[in-house]
Amino acid sequence: MKKLSCLLLMLTGFTLALQAQQQSFIKDSLEQYIIRGMKNWQIPGLAIAIVKDGKTVFMKGYGERDMQTHAPVDENTLFMIASNSKLFTGTALAQLEYSNKLSLNDKVTRYFPDFKLYDKTTTELVTVKDMLGHHLGTKTFQGDFTFWNGNLSREEIMSKMRLLQPTGLFRQDYGYCNSCYLTAGEVIPKVSGKPWEVYVYDSILMPLGMKNTHTLVTGISQRANVSKPYTNAFTGELKELPYDIVDNLGPAGSMVSNVKDLSKWLLMQLDSGRYEGKRILPWNVIRRTRDVNTAISSRKNAIYPTHFTNYGLGVMMTDYNGRQVYWHTGGAFGFVSNTCFVPEAGLGIVILTNNDNQNFFEALRYQLLDAYLGMPYTDRSGAQLSNHNKQQASKVTAVKEWQARVKDNAPPLPLEAYSGEYSNELYGKIRISVDGAGLKIKFNGHNNLFAKLQYMDQDEWLMTYNNIAYGIFPLKFNITNGKVTGTSIRANDFVEYDAYEFRKNP
Repeated sequence: MKKLSCLLLMLTGFTLALQAQQQSFIKDSLEQYIIRGMKNWQIPGLAIAIVKDGKTVFMKGYGERDMQTHAPVDENTLFMIASNSKLFTGTALAQLEYSNKLSLNDKVTRYFPDFKLYDKTTTELVTVKDMLGHHLGTKTFQGDFTFWNGNLSREEIMSKMRLLQPTGLFRQDYGYCNSCYLTAGEVIPKVSGKPWEVYVYDSILMPLGMKNTHTLVTGISQRANVSKPYTNAFTGELKELPYDIVDNLGPAGSMVSNVKDLSKWLLMQLDSGRYEGKRILPWNVIRRTRDVNTAISSRKNAIYPTHFTNYGLGVMMTDYNGRQVYWHTGGAFGFVSNTCFVPEAGLGIVILTNNDNQNFFEALRYQLLDAYLGMPYTDRSGAQLSNHNKQQASKVTAVKEWQARVKDNAPPLPLEAYSGEYSNELYGKIRISVDGAGLKIKFNGHNNLFAKLQYMDQDEWLMTYNNIAYGIFPLKFNITNGKVTGTSIRANDFVEYDAYEFRKNP
């Protein structure tokens, strides 16, 4: 009896100590932690909401949504949430399956008979669920330079997927795929009669009262209380960017929201599909989104208290100090964000930011998980900042060194020899023309994307995109027998990792 009493006292003491740790960080340290982190990582604006045990316990905006007008961020400030849209798509499809409108195991060709992937066998086998699992065998972001911000329609993107040559194995290798989510989302109008953006709005957003959440980006600049997008990649200085227009990839990442609305989404996730006592979605629908679709890792993490990482229907899942955690991140040029919920702890977190070149948005999430799930304090932001700063300094130095090589050197051939039309099977056409003392690239697959080419030396040119988020890189032309035959063009890894080979048309 005494042993049991001692054990109970120990458990009570541990619980009280844990609660004290939580309260201490949230009440005494969180505000300063955020302010310090925003300064260290050069984040103009951030919004955060924390829900716990059925209530919103913290919701606030920090910094500026517009660096020119100094307009502040608050809980209603709109941000692009990018791939945090994916769980809405997965939920919509799980809801339609629950209503017997479809099966996630339906073949994609049932709804799109002409749909093709790179190989015949995968085309014949691929299901809606496969599309939601990022396991076609393609590389992460493969094709996104063509699709992201591009002028292809949804139908045209799906048609282009036949050109994505896998490097991995179907249903085995994980490669994050935005065009796959588009394809899955386009099944929705086939069975519901409503476009993806209307179905999600009607069946999820409105029942939850998410009245200031938008399923499409179009018109974002005209909305009230919306954040501007920024980056300090490549130059080290914060620069305002144009808004990404990615409605053609809508089901993968076109949604716009704020922390006030997203806190409702989290509260519903934590209450098994209910919000404010009202049933919004059946539990079977919620549970279906959390079933493992793709196994990503089963190895202990060297930094965080996790051992397994999997992917469901638009949501990642892992263990964290013994608790099951669900989360997703989102990235558009100028914005990175995350949503996270821990049902066993009644905990939900959403963080929205307006600088895409930083990892504080994730460090802050882990800091909160540590506080609420009983981990000893470790400065997650500080642990990553030094390495980030080194990488950033290296990148900025490389750009400055390239820029210093732009002098009055003459290229190996006259400028007119480089001008003309170039083609890539996936992307389509670009046009290179003489522009003053240099060259200019017009990317025909995008509405307003150009790049300036300045000759450096040693057959290398400096390519600078008009949208700095795409980057600054050296470029070489392929020259055979005194004639230009092609070139290789890359963009920021944020959009796609691999370069594109363009051949010069006769």
